[in-house]
Amino acid sequence: MSALEGTRALARLALRLDRVRLSIWILGLAVMPMGTAANYQKLYPTQADLQAVSGVLSNPSLVAMSGPLFGLNIGALTAWKIGITEFILVGLMSMLTVVRHTRTEEETGRLELLRATTVGRYAPLTAALAVTAIADVTIGLLAALGLMGVGLDPAGSFAFGLAVALFGLLFAAIAAFTAQLTQSARAASGIAGAILGGTYLLRAVGDTGPSWLAWLSPTGWALHMRPFAGERWWIALLFVGFAVVFGVGGYTLIDRRDVGAGLLPDRPGPASAAPALGSPLGLAWRLHRGLLLGWVVALALSGAVMGGAAVGIGNLDSPNQQLTDILSRMGGTAGLTDAFLGAIYGIIGQLVAVYAIQATLRLRQEESTGRVESILATRVGRVRWAASHLVFAVVGTALLLAVAGVAGGLSYGAQVHDVAGQTGRLLGAALVQLPAALVLAGVGVALIGLMPKLTTLTWAALIVSALLVELGGLFGLNQYVVDAAPFAHVPKLPGAAFTAMPVVWLTVVALALGAVGLLGLRRRDMPVG
Repeated sequence: MSALEGTRALARLALRLDRVRLSIWILGLAVMPMGTAANYQKLYPTQADLQAVSGVLSNPSLVAMSGPLFGLNIGALTAWKIGITEFILVGLMSMLTVVRHTRTEEETGRLELLRATTVGRYAPLTAALAVTAIADVTIGLLAALGLMGVGLDPAGSFAFGLAVALFGLLFAAIAAFTAQLTQSARAASGIAGAILGGTYLLRAVGDTGPSWLAWLSPTGWALHMRPFAGERWWIALLFVGFAVVFGVGGYTLIDRRDVGAGLLPDRPGPASAAPALGSPLGLAWRLHRGLLLGWVVALALSGAVMGGAAVGIGNLDSPNQQLTDILSRMGGTAGLTDAFLGAIYGIIGQLVAVYAIQATLRLRQEESTGRVESILATRVGRVRWAASHLVFAVVGTALLLAVAGVAGGLSYGAQVHDVAGQTGRLLGAALVQLPAALVLAGVGVALIGLMPKLTTLTWAALIVSALLVELGGLFGLNQYVVDAAPFAHVPKLPGAAFTAMPVVWLTVVALALGAVGLLGLRRRDMPVG
């Protein structure tokens, strides 16, 4: 039997299983560059406007966050604004997809059943890489076509799409390699995620310090392809070369391990469990702590960087009316700096909603892997078990927002010599996002309780909400449509007055969704595969 026997059937199965999940990723990542470019065409209609804003974008904090601006045109500005986000997200999608169809299948025992049929040794990994490659290429192609559709240069559009696709393919290959190292899918994803985060930090240091460091990072390579600013096509060879190295490494390691095993030995656990693990809450903390601590570090860095960048916005000479209008719409009308901070904390709120959903959907993961059965076989009830996880969705989300607010306040306050005052203001701007984030987590709880096989739609709700808030005005959508997004109702602090009613109603909706989900969880069969 060929080592690739069954690859086509496994690829079709993976596409069927991921049809909703991948469609959401592809739609969101394809629309973002086009929407950003169209937005900037309205925001900076003249070359003078672009020249005026370029001084702000040279702020070291912004360079560390998004990289340098390589050209003074709408295309280059779009690539600067959305590039890092697009690359990180497509890399995340790629590594999660590969790990889900390789190491996760081994961990759950499903791959062993498949291997008992006419399925070759390399077929699962090849199918996972093929499906991921289809998604990456589709995203890159649609992103390029979208940019050309709003009138940008075809060569620059294609270079941007190519960078996106190649970045995704490289991290698919990296995930193929890390999936062979550990017995746990979470550990494999964690290693690949650490590499992804490391490339971002290395690029940030290189762009603000020794420039050669940026060339050690795939994120730096993607930016230095310079779409719309004298494209460097040869950089594509770096992506191809390293993708081949990691891909070949992944296939080589398959032959050196048993099914279900990893090359890195698992650390043996203690002879007896810690007392805290005797309770559902203690076990939930053990499961959530790594994710939460990683988010704490990321939000602290993000808050500090954006707090520093706000000073540059305040020093902008004669901002054009379009910039003022956009920031006022996104962040309030109390002043340009406060409007910028309000817009930034609105975006941070949507990012923290990702954690809220991750923590909530941990319930579904525990159910689908069968671990919940052992817990429910004891005196622990369903609601108590669910609550032990949901407390981290709620408290963890509040903690992350508080960290972002305090970090931003300390950074901005130190530069304007008002640490105490600005920390309090930005802490409020961050925490006011909490009810909207919990509404999206509530959607996840409701789906887990009522339609557990459709929990992926929680991510669709987040993406649709973000698109409505960020692009609804640009595309002239009716306000009733935009109001379907929870974050559309959040007071835009510190650039606007605080109004309590939207916060109260969002809290009520979040509680109602959670109650419906818990009621459904009590009444339905468990587990549902």
